[in-house]
Amino acid sequence: MTRRVAGRFDLVMFDLDGTLVATAPDIQDAVNDVLQCAGLVPVGLEQVEHWIGHGTRELLVQALALRTGSTPQAVRGGNLLARAIAAFAGAYERRCGTRGSLYPHAREVLEALGRGGVKRAVVTNKEQRFTDAILQRHGLQGLLDLVICGDSLATRKPHPDGVVECLRRFGVTAPSALFVGDSSIDVATARNAGVPVWAVTHGYTMGEPIAAAQPDRLLDTLRCILEERCDR
Repeated sequence: MTRRVAGRFDLVMFDLDGTLVATAPDIQDAVNDVLQCAGLVPVGLEQVEHWIGHGTRELLVQALALRTGSTPQAVRGGNLLARAIAAFAGAYERRCGTRGSLYPHAREVLEALGRGGVKRAVVTNKEQRFTDAILQRHGLQGLLDLVICGDSLATRKPHPDGVVECLRRFGVTAPSALFVGDSSIDVATARNAGVPVWAVTHGYTMGEPIAAAQPDRLLDTLRCILEERCDR
């Protein structure tokens, strides 16, 4: 039997994409905008979900390699990639927050943690302008006490700086904080910061089962965070 999270942790930090919000549909639309401009065939949602996690540049490398019949190495060394990266920024700014959705119980969990006096933060590799658009679109801004974006600090996950900054801001020790994510990158980030880590099973895992990353706990839904028995 586990204790309720509000009595066990003073701070809960969340990843954004694949953890609180299903953002792949927005990303798919932006990628396909870029491919269409290049005269290439669109890619499917499942393909995009598989590519999420290594950053925009690598996602575009995979999409361009697939649709041009090239190798990823060839795409990385070609001119098409630079044009695609430049085009993607504008496309994603238009698409960001338009078709994604909150995962079940995301709002309920954030509200309950707040009522319990638990500080709530997001630590994401997504740039602030895109993060702000998503949080505003889904009404999450008032449910978070701190947001650390990919361009907030000099480093990004899996470097622990974002988590360490959250601990510093709230005066919380690592054992009294929790990180909730969906990928091996999130697990590595928490481990690097010495923070307990739980992982949802509904996110973007870059083609690898999240259990392989060995989080401290697997969560079938976000609501498990609030339940007394939430490990499998």
